[in-house]
Amino acid sequence: RRSLASTIALYDAAIKAGAKRLVSASSGGTIYGDSQKLPAPETARAAPLSAYGAAKRSEEVYLAALGKRHGVSTLALRYGNVYGPRQDGTGEAGVVAITCHRLLDGGSPRIFGDGMQTRDFTFVGDVADANVAALNSRRSGEANVGTGRETSVADVVAMLIGHSGRETPIEMAPAKEFEVRRVCLDPHRAALWLGWRPKVDIAQGLGTTFEWFAAQKGRP
Repeated sequence: RRSLASTIALYDAAIKAGAKRLVSASSGGTIYGDSQKLPAPETARAAPLSAYGAAKRSEEVYLAALGKRHGVSTLALRYGNVYGPRQDGTGEAGVVAITCHRLLDGGSPRIFGDGMQTRDFTFVGDVADANVAALNSRRSGEANVGTGRETSVADVVAMLIGHSGRETPIEMAPAKEFEVRRVCLDPHRAALWLGWRPKVDIAQGLGTTFEWFAAQKGRP
C-alpha cells in the first residue's frame, strides 16, 4: 500500500515538473500470476496472486491514465526477476543475492518449497540497457524485460554452490504463500519497440554476480 501511494506521488510530481516521458519499473514476475501461456506476452491476462503484483498493475493503470490526461508518453517495463551486482543479500527477496550472501558467510542456501518453481532471471545490466532504450523511445504501453527462458530456483542455487567451490547442504523451508509457480516472459515486444535483447545468459550472470559478492566480502 505504501509503495503504491509513494509511486503515484512520484508520477504526479514528475508531471508537475514538466516531464514529457515516463518509464516505470513494473513486475512481469508477478503481474501475470500463473499464466496459462509461457513465455507470457504482454497481452496475457493480468492475474496477480500477491498484493505486490496487484499494486504493480495498479501503478501501470494509473500511469497510462495520467499520460493520456497530460499528453505524456508512458511505458511500463515489466521486469523479470532482476539479479546482479549491488543487490542486497540480507533482505527477504532476491534468491541470487541471498544465496551468495549465505554461501560467503559459511552458511547453507535456503530453498522454499521444492525448488522447482521457475523464474525468468534477468541480469541487471540488461535491465539498465532496456531502461535507456525505453527513455529514448516514444512507444507507450507495456513491454516485458526478460529473457524468454525459465530457470528453476533449485538450478540457480546449484550453480551458485558450484561457484562457491565447496559442498554444502541445502536448507529446505516450507513454500511461501501466493507464490507463482512458473515465470517466463516473452521479450519480443521489447525487441520490436526498443531494439532491446538480453545479452547475458544465466550462467554468465550468476558467475559475475557471485564474483562481485566475493569481492565485497570483508569490505567496510
